Amino acid sequence: MIRRLMVANRGEIASRVFRTCRALGIETVAVHSDADADLPYVREADLAVRLPGNTPAETYLDVALLLDAARRTGADAIHPGYGFLSENAGFAAAVEDAGLTWVGPTPASIEAMGSKVEAKRIMREAGVPVLEAPAQPTESDLPLIVKASAGGGGRGMRIVRSLDALDREVAAARAEAESAFGDGTVFVEPYVEHGRHVEVQVVGSSVYGDRDCSLQRRHQKVVEEAPAPGLDDAVRTAMHDAARAAAEAIDYRGAGTVEFLLDPATRRFWFLEMNTRLQVEHPVTEAVQGVDLVELQLRVAESDWFMGWGGEPDGHAIEVRLYAEDPAADHAPQSGVLTRFEIPAEDGVRIDAGYESGSEVSTFYDAMLAKVVAHAPTRTAAARRLAGVLSRATIHGVPTNRDQLVAILRDPRFLAGEVSTALLPEVQVPPLDPAWAPVAAALAIAEHDAALRTVQRGIPVGWRNVTSQPQLTLLDDQPVAWWGGRDGYRVDGATVVAASPTAVTLEVDGVRTTYAVVVGDGAVDVDWPGGHAAYARTPRFTDPADAVASGSLLAPMPGTVTAVHVAAGDEVAAGQPVLVLEAMKMQHTVAAPTAGTVTEIGVETGAQVAAGEVLAVVAETVEEEQ
Repeated sequence: MIRRLMVANRGEIASRVFRTCRALGIETVAVHSDADADLPYVREADLAVRLPGNTPAETYLDVALLLDAARRTGADAIHPGYGFLSENAGFAAAVEDAGLTWVGPTPASIEAMGSKVEAKRIMREAGVPVLEAPAQPTESDLPLIVKASAGGGGRGMRIVRSLDALDREVAAARAEAESAFGDGTVFVEPYVEHGRHVEVQVVGSSVYGDRDCSLQRRHQKVVEEAPAPGLDDAVRTAMHDAARAAAEAIDYRGAGTVEFLLDPATRRFWFLEMNTRLQVEHPVTEAVQGVDLVELQLRVAESDWFMGWGGEPDGHAIEVRLYAEDPAADHAPQSGVLTRFEIPAEDGVRIDAGYESGSEVSTFYDAMLAKVVAHAPTRTAAARRLAGVLSRATIHGVPTNRDQLVAILRDPRFLAGEVSTALLPEVQVPPLDPAWAPVAAALAIAEHDAALRTVQRGIPVGWRNVTSQPQLTLLDDQPVAWWGGRDGYRVDGATVVAASPTAVTLEVDGVRTTYAVVVGDGAVDVDWPGGHAAYARTPRFTDPADAVASGSLLAPMPGTVTAVHVAAGDEVAAGQPVLVLEAMKMQHTVAAPTAGTVTEIGVETGAQVAAGEVLAVVAETVEEEQ
């Protein structure tokens, strides 16, 4: 029997495992880096151990440090969560060699599936269909996809649509895989356009239904659901049988997932990989199957024998991953303080969050903030419930993909079950119409500033003896005009029904709308039924030292410079890579915006940079007129 369990992970998955442990009466131990010291999961554990440092290599990937934390706290079992060392056979073996219970499959099973190349060979011998990689690719084999053999989470993966780009993309994938996994081995296989990612949940060789995980960005899953929609009985049965054969081929124990790529046009499917761990998207299976997969993991770990049976799914469940990222900037990860992070807790909705209001999102780890899951009798009802909860969430301080998730859940193609890996980029987020939000922000600022007065507190806001011009509030460099005085506020085109530092009610054409406003230091957040907008309060005077030179390449997010491809004085073409920035385990190429000359390189390889920092300057080439 497990008495005290340590989770060798962080964030929401640590909280998730602790929740089941509390229900079972198992004591818990958290480990945390310096950056994670104030996150909720650390407080939720019975004991916590600091892992000095911030980077994964010096904290959550340090086997000796983790085993020492278990020894110091008296833990007798370790759960790896997902990511980090969860699929590291050496770590699993080290845990068992230390006399501790490993909550996961055997090291041999992990090793067998750890290399995608070796996994394909085993699956082929077990009769599971696999995609065959061309030995010498030709134009007729395009498009291709480059994958990291030890990869996961979309890292070390590149789509190739031109043979001329193959070598370059292989090199980029190899570098990203080496950085993320310590193994730069990659392979190439055909890329199925508009394919679907369908996966089957197993515990041992028992099947617990299937999921669809086709909606992805950067080859990372964003929306998952169970059961997979639109599968006919023959395909579903064949997939379940193939997953069972895969598990039996490696004598699998515990929870795992067999992933398949499905071609909807031909109904053919192929083995992609087997994840020898708990999946991020496991909550949708728990919702429709009525099981606790973490509890099943613990039961398997406590006993060498386990037999279970998955039943028919009850209703439908959809999960979305809420990321700190900017979809408009190619999903660039974002960091900073979540000044407000509130998602409504409603019936049929589950929230697995790793952050709370006041938490800081660092640049060292994955950008996922939370998973939000809705369960309902039908798929349409689940999508509507989930979209409603997300639209009512209050998220301030860090840009997120919330609006994109709502747009996906309300898209007619998604609701019709037309899911594929190509759908998400095609979904357009409706343009935000802030309408009267800037006015609400300006009036709330006026009320906020008035409340801070120490003199002349009895004078109405905006009072003037002779009103000849409106008051102007600069938001994002744009002026917002309003009048104030003894009779209250006045704005053109609307009636100000009420105004306070936290809420403003406006009436336009007989319709009243209340705007919730949070006035912060230099920023204002406005929430209303139509969406959310954040504004910067523009100072009246700008320090010339804050200006940047024309042609400056600014860091799109905080991160580490991993490569510099040019030097001062070099001529560059538009779109030519200048340097590579790594943030949140992803590599981002910073390219020249125009053809020109590199006049300045402000960083070197290994440098830590902040968002908005000048990385380089490219002076545009201007051709002289004849």
